[in-house]
Amino acid sequence: MDQWLSDYGVTLGVGALIAFMVFIVWDLARRSNAGRFGTIILYIGLAMGILGFLLKVVITYLLENNGGA
Repeated sequence: MDQWLSDYGVTLGVGALIAFMVFIVWDLARRSNAGRFGTIILYIGLAMGILGFLLKVVITYLLENNGGA
């Protein structure tokens, strides 16, 4: 149980935080009257963080299954 929580709990927790950050960015763009371009820039910044997290998961998977070779 502890190993499962360590492996999947963090991934699910970060996924939930990412979903919450999408709402936060939407609310920030709406309240600040960012306009279409400003909203796109905000979401691009969020997408870069999400992409970094996903790349970490993929690289970890590849290193663990292929042994780095």
